[in-house]
Amino acid sequence: MSSLAVQKVPSAAGTTGTAQSRPPLRRRIALVPTITLLVGAIYCLLPVAWVVIASTKSGSELFSTFTFLPGTGFADNITDLNAYRDGIYWQWMGNSALYAILGALLSTCVSAFSGYALATYRFRGRETMFNVLLAGVLMPPIILAIPQYLLMANADLTDSYWSVLLPQILSPYGVYLARIYAAAAVPSDVVEAGRMDGASEWRIFTRIALPMMAPGMVTVFLFQFVAIWNNFLLPYIMLSDDEKFPITLGLFTLLEQGANTPALYTLVITGAFLAVFPLVALFLVIQRFWSLDLLSGAVKS
Repeated sequence: MSSLAVQKVPSAAGTTGTAQSRPPLRRRIALVPTITLLVGAIYCLLPVAWVVIASTKSGSELFSTFTFLPGTGFADNITDLNAYRDGIYWQWMGNSALYAILGALLSTCVSAFSGYALATYRFRGRETMFNVLLAGVLMPPIILAIPQYLLMANADLTDSYWSVLLPQILSPYGVYLARIYAAAAVPSDVVEAGRMDGASEWRIFTRIALPMMAPGMVTVFLFQFVAIWNNFLLPYIMLSDDEKFPITLGLFTLLEQGANTPALYTLVITGAFLAVFPLVALFLVIQRFWSLDLLSGAVKS
């Protein structure tokens, strides 16, 4: 009996060691989301890496060297971009900044007002109005482009800055986010307490509700800024004067001219590379405000 027991001990130890050496099934399954995110990140960042590297190449290097091999013409590309039509590229950048900043601010204000009203007040037709907004979220922007152009044409506003700004002010998705965030972040007891203290509805909104909604409104501003900055179809339909073009439409015109003048391809790529910087800078700055707003909200609560 003792000899049999002694012989079974190494077998049990070996089985235990083998089981411990194998990674648990749960750990292997947990690697799947990580691998999926890495593949998605590579898929999204690969075009950006190509633009960064291609912007360093001269016209002769762009089509004759390896794709991801840096070139030596970045400084010349910047000089040529500044000199093209007396620096109209920077006017396009300024137009994009005007459209994106002003449009995102106005859209965020409208979304905050509308979302707070839909979340706080009880009135007839509230749910119907919210369902219509949800339908607007699901509707592709291309469907609204032609009706918006006809409206602007009837108001004699086409080929003006307003023709690009006004359609961007009302964002169904922004109102939806504001309504969801206001319902979660602004307790009804706090609103009622403000009313009992004699505060007006405007004061309750600006002094109590809006600070609580700040992180959500920062998100709405970021989404709208990126959407307006990258918008191409609406300016393409509304504008004919190239001095009012945003950066997306301006680079498109350069790309079309590049079919006859290949040297312009380097300007398009360099311009696209520089156009990414405002978005990256905005995200880094707003990310800090996200953290501060969330921490301050946690402390206040």
